[in-house]
Amino acid sequence: MREGEPGTQLDFSGQVRAVDGTPLAGATVDLWHADDLGFYSQFAPEIPEWNLRGTFTTDAEGRFMIHTVQPAPYQIPTDGSCGKLIAAAGWHAWRPAHLHLKVSAAGHQLITTQLYFDGGDYIETDIADAVKPELILAPTAKADGSGNEVVYDFVLDPA
Repeated sequence: MREGEPGTQLDFSGQVRAVDGTPLAGATVDLWHADDLGFYSQFAPEIPEWNLRGTFTTDAEGRFMIHTVQPAPYQIPTDGSCGKLIAAAGWHAWRPAHLHLKVSAAGHQLITTQLYFDGGDYIETDIADAVKPELILAPTAKADGSGNEVVYDFVLDPA
């Protein structure tokens, strides 16, 4: 993230395991998300090209720790045919705050998912209808008051 990144600091950690519970050392966790204002790098001016995007590798126990910021909800584009459909249906055009992830390990199937934040705006009314209970994170305040932390584990099926 850029120096001085605004927003609530978030420590996101977890473990990547195989279905049988074996930790997957060297698994890859790709993460990308919007910033505190709901903007993505590569889609908004004045944001560094790879801001809030990264690839992380798990340790010998399949664990990862990512220091980032909590993203904000954002509005999808409302121009063109998509905008016409949204208007005709009377829908709002908002996505809840979320983290995009791809988790992979040799010999296992790739997981591509999004994780959402408990209590966040648009959780119940996501325009993409993608929120599922098992994908909702419940961050807690860090003991030192420097932001929030959350743990989420991934289990990969064999390839």
